[in-house]
Amino acid sequence: MEIWINPACSKCRSALTLLDAEGADYTVRRYLEDVPTEDEIRDVLDRLGLEPWDITRTQEADAKELGLKDWPRDADARDRWVAALAEHPRLIQRPIITAQDGTAVVGRSEEAVRDALSREG
Repeated sequence: MEIWINPACSKCRSALTLLDAEGADYTVRRYLEDVPTEDEIRDVLDRLGLEPWDITRTQEADAKELGLKDWPRDADARDRWVAALAEHPRLIQRPIITAQDGTAVVGRSEEAVRDALSREG
């Protein structure tokens, strides 16, 4: 199990606290420092079953500078969104937890983190 976090994020800290309380075996990735590649982002999107715009923090300053709210949200624009997330990792919703079973969750709630834990088998 790997969790992508920003240590300044309260939701990330809450997820780590819960993982620790449950004795989970996980690896922390500080994704602002260890920035995911476009391929890693595509892999996580496949695991989540989501599109890049679904995990984009559109209220961030970078999103506003890029004009993301006006970008098309379709298959033709997917690579453009993925490239933006790789170039501006602050835009990636967090925390993201990848589970051993090949799935992933955006762990913004206790329920989502527990869902990831349940997939560890």
